[in-house]
Amino acid sequence: MLEEKRKRLNQTVDFINSHKPTSPTIAIVLGSGLGGVTNEMEKLCEIPYKEIPNFPVSTVQGHKGTLIFGKLNNVDVLVFNGRFHYYEGYPMDVVTYPQQILDGIGIKTLILSNAAGGMNPTFRIGDIMLIRDHINFFGTNPLIGPNDDELGPRFPNMSKVYSHRLLNIAHTVSAKLGIHLQEGVYIGVSGPSFETPAEYRMFNMFGADAVGMSTVPEAIVAHHRGIELFALSVITDLGIVGMLMEGGHEEVLEAAAEAGPKVVKLIYNMMPEI
Repeated sequence: MLEEKRKRLNQTVDFINSHKPTSPTIAIVLGSGLGGVTNEMEKLCEIPYKEIPNFPVSTVQGHKGTLIFGKLNNVDVLVFNGRFHYYEGYPMDVVTYPQQILDGIGIKTLILSNAAGGMNPTFRIGDIMLIRDHINFFGTNPLIGPNDDELGPRFPNMSKVYSHRLLNIAHTVSAKLGIHLQEGVYIGVSGPSFETPAEYRMFNMFGADAVGMSTVPEAIVAHHRGIELFALSVITDLGIVGMLMEGGHEEVLEAAAEAGPKVVKLIYNMMPEI
């Protein structure tokens, strides 16, 4: 099983390495409605996921599904414009496939973004929450199965998943830009149904400030590979008692699009500092 997996990963890595015009060490995964980062890039090469050997294809509205090499604020970056979700029917091994190849293509730092529901009473729609920790509520773990000791440890320590260095950079940059940031704990769930009022209350009691359907599996695998992590959520709906929203995915995309320019500005100005 491990030999076959290594073969697939090597095929993907070799293809990407043979097509990349630069050698970025920073990668960015764009969440729902947050594709505006690509508008600020100097694009050097764009590869549809469907052309990459063994790569899955995103099926969700708001996720374009392309790999983009380019420059963001004069820094070489690799952007995953679209991600894969457990609720699409993909197994965890497929959901986290991009994170499994990062070290093979020279990535040292990963930035994850997502749209999330806010449960902290101080949160409002359009807020940006930096993720300082997470709760895995998917009911499974992407590291289940045989472990390749050459890639990471069997039992990775999860006490410091999100880089304090990068969190400090984000706060410093945001202060200069006048962008208000929240910080908190993100709980990852399978979806695709949004949470019930009782579930929102339960997750908040667990200590979670925001809830979403991605990011946690990606963070686990990237951390397992030794990648430095930074992650943020755009609060696109509220699960706060007395402020529950009854919208769906369309409303989430609209809210993410409105808050998107702040995210773009933050990430753009963080690049030279990373």
